[in-house]
Amino acid sequence: MILKEKKAQLINENRTHENDTGSPEVQIAILTARINELNEHLKVHKKDNHSRRGLLKMVGKRRSLLNYLQKKDVERYRALIAKLGIRK
Repeated sequence: MILKEKKAQLINENRTHENDTGSPEVQIAILTARINELNEHLKVHKKDNHSRRGLLKMVGKRRSLLNYLQKKDVERYRALIAKLGIRK
Protein backbone atom coordinates (compact mmCIF):
# COMPACT_ATOMS: atom_id res chain seq x y z
CA MET A 1 0.00 0.00 0.00
CA ILE A 2 1.62 3.23 -1.10
CA LEU A 3 1.39 6.23 1.18
CA LYS A 4 -0.54 9.36 0.32
CA GLU A 5 2.63 11.46 0.16
CA LYS A 6 4.37 9.01 -2.16
CA LYS A 7 1.33 8.87 -4.43
CA ALA A 8 1.19 12.68 -4.57
CA GLN A 9 4.90 12.74 -5.41
CA LEU A 10 4.40 10.22 -8.23
CA ILE A 11 1.55 12.31 -9.63
CA ASN A 12 3.67 15.48 -9.51
CA GLU A 13 6.59 13.79 -11.27
CA ASN A 14 4.53 12.26 -14.08
CA ARG A 15 1.69 14.66 -14.78
CA THR A 16 1.37 16.34 -18.16
CA HIS A 17 -0.41 19.51 -16.97
CA GLU A 18 -1.34 21.23 -13.70
CA ASN A 19 -4.46 19.27 -12.69
CA ASP A 20 -3.47 15.96 -14.28
CA THR A 21 -4.20 12.88 -12.16
CA GLY A 22 -5.54 10.40 -14.70
CA SER A 23 -3.25 10.42 -17.71
CA PRO A 24 -1.74 7.08 -18.71
CA GLU A 25 1.69 8.21 -17.50
CA VAL A 26 0.40 8.89 -13.99
CA GLN A 27 -1.61 5.66 -13.86
CA ILE A 28 1.37 3.59 -15.04
CA ALA A 29 3.69 5.22 -12.50
CA ILE A 30 1.28 4.51 -9.63
CA LEU A 31 0.77 0.92 -10.78
CA THR A 32 4.53 0.43 -11.07
CA ALA A 33 5.04 1.62 -7.48
CA ARG A 34 2.31 -0.72 -6.23
CA ILE A 35 3.73 -3.63 -8.23
CA ASN A 36 7.21 -3.05 -6.80
CA GLU A 37 5.88 -2.97 -3.23
CA LEU A 38 3.83 -6.11 -3.76
CA ASN A 39 6.85 -7.83 -5.28
CA GLU A 40 8.79 -7.19 -2.07
CA HIS A 41 5.87 -8.53 -0.02
CA LEU A 42 5.77 -11.72 -2.07
CA LYS A 43 9.50 -12.31 -1.60
CA VAL A 44 8.82 -12.64 2.13
CA HIS A 45 5.39 -14.32 1.93
CA LYS A 46 5.87 -16.87 -0.84
CA LYS A 47 2.54 -18.66 -0.32
CA ASP A 48 0.33 -15.56 -0.40
CA ASN A 49 -1.59 -16.50 -3.52
CA HIS A 50 -4.35 -13.94 -3.01
CA SER A 51 -1.84 -11.10 -3.24
CA ARG A 52 -0.12 -12.82 -6.16
CA ARG A 53 -3.40 -12.75 -8.08
CA GLY A 54 -3.73 -9.02 -7.39
CA LEU A 55 -0.16 -8.53 -8.59
CA LEU A 56 -0.90 -10.33 -11.86
CA LYS A 57 -4.02 -8.22 -12.39
CA MET A 58 -2.01 -5.03 -11.82
CA VAL A 59 0.69 -6.17 -14.25
CA GLY A 60 -1.98 -6.85 -16.89
CA LYS A 61 -3.57 -3.46 -16.31
CA ARG A 62 -0.20 -1.74 -16.63
CA ARG A 63 0.53 -3.71 -19.81
CA SER A 64 -2.76 -2.59 -21.38
CA LEU A 65 -2.09 1.04 -20.44
CA LEU A 66 1.40 0.79 -21.94
CA ASN A 67 -0.05 -0.70 -25.13
CA TYR A 68 -2.54 2.17 -25.33
CA LEU A 69 0.18 4.76 -24.82
CA GLN A 70 2.39 3.09 -27.42
CA LYS A 71 -0.39 3.23 -30.01
CA LYS A 72 -1.32 6.80 -29.09
CA ASP A 73 2.13 8.42 -28.86
CA VAL A 74 5.36 6.43 -29.22
CA GLU A 75 7.59 9.24 -27.91
CA ARG A 76 5.63 9.53 -24.65
CA TYR A 77 5.77 5.72 -24.34
CA ARG A 78 9.56 5.62 -24.80
CA ALA A 79 10.10 8.50 -22.38
CA LEU A 80 7.99 6.80 -19.71
CA ILE A 81 9.74 3.45 -20.17
CA ALA A 82 13.12 5.13 -19.78
CA LYS A 83 11.98 7.15 -16.76
CA LEU A 84 10.44 4.23 -14.84
CA GLY A 85 12.98 1.64 -15.98
CA ILE A 86 10.29 -0.93 -16.78
CA ARG A 87 11.91 -2.59 -19.81
CA LYS A 88 15.37 -3.90 -19.22
